[in-house]
Amino acid sequence: MITTTGVRLSSAVEVPSSFVEDYVGIYKYLHANPELSAQEFETAAYIEEHLAGLGIESFRCGGTGVVGILRNGEGPVIGFRADTDGLPIAEQTALDYSSQATGTLPDGSTAPVMHGCGHDTHITAALALASLLLERTDLWAGTLVLIFQPGEETAYGAKAMIDDGLWNRAPKPEVVLAQHVMPISQGKILVRGGHMASLADSWKITVHGRQAHGSQPEKSIDPIVAAAAMVLRLQTIVSRELAPSTPAVVTVGTFHAGLKENIIPEFAEFSVNVRTPDEDTRAVVLAAIRRIISAEAAASGAPEPTIVELNSFPRCYNDPASAQRVIEAFTQDFGADALIDAPLGMGSEDAGWLSDAIGVPGVFWAFGAFDPTLFEDGAAPAGNHSPYFAPDARAAVVGGTGAALSGVLAFLGRR
Repeated sequence: MITTTGVRLSSAVEVPSSFVEDYVGIYKYLHANPELSAQEFETAAYIEEHLAGLGIESFRCGGTGVVGILRNGEGPVIGFRADTDGLPIAEQTALDYSSQATGTLPDGSTAPVMHGCGHDTHITAALALASLLLERTDLWAGTLVLIFQPGEETAYGAKAMIDDGLWNRAPKPEVVLAQHVMPISQGKILVRGGHMASLADSWKITVHGRQAHGSQPEKSIDPIVAAAAMVLRLQTIVSRELAPSTPAVVTVGTFHAGLKENIIPEFAEFSVNVRTPDEDTRAVVLAAIRRIISAEAAASGAPEPTIVELNSFPRCYNDPASAQRVIEAFTQDFGADALIDAPLGMGSEDAGWLSDAIGVPGVFWAFGAFDPTLFEDGAAPAGNHSPYFAPDARAAVVGGTGAALSGVLAFLGRR
């Protein structure tokens, strides 16, 4: 039993400083060795090896996903998710454990890879949580399903695990919990009931035309002009088709057309990313996009454009009653001042699939792992997906593990 005075993770648990330092080392290793979505082979093997060393049974699921199962007598079954993938970013933090890794993009090209969204902190906290719960069986009873999920960045992983029979192979939980590091001060936790993140959809649109010489535009159907009109008109969806109080974003992130300045090309291609707060708004916005694309093509005398749906993130909805239970545990463990009532963010998450697929509640929260001095005078550290994103290693371990422990014990803790 861990009772040595050291680092307090929650009101119920203190651990030796050596425990924290061990997991800081694990965090640094994971940070230095990220892998792209659906390519987390070495990461999965590392997780499996660590779980095996703790004596925890595990199995592969969804390709590079890993599921570990901790059992401690009769009690509830709870799921806890940690995502594992990195991003195609060239790290510029100058940390002595910064990533030099590369990976292969879907088009076959090589790209630098970085844990630029903090998934390395999520893995570390989940592994530390497992170790603590095995050491402190007096604190809890029941079953914890640890879900090390690949491919969060591409909305691939949660659904892949479900499609691979996750909830047929693991005990079905009563609630699924998940957390995420964010650029907020260490010791702070951001949580609320209701929607915690936005739904997100990404599409690739190909506008078809008729190629001609630049000196003979009358022989062409110019896909660039048609696509440009679409891009401009798409911006009116949020400003003119939604109420001003409805948060939504429509972003055209790429636009490609042509190979030479004096050739009107055969096609133009652009991608659009959409963020909406709920299912009803999503339906309105996506229908408007299809309508505008089709109408602008018709206005140009062009064929119907081709739309390819790249990815779709589900809702990330915190069941109010379950969220309140977690909030009460956080308040007891960390104090009311530690809690931030989260506004709805425009970021997205696929963790909601894990709970929605089996009709159980989900709770998602964010924790801070940054030096408070970085926020002085209105400043802020680099955020998620930045090449400069650099949580404090020790704060990430202490804050992430403490929040995970508190949230899990809100359901599995002995009363």
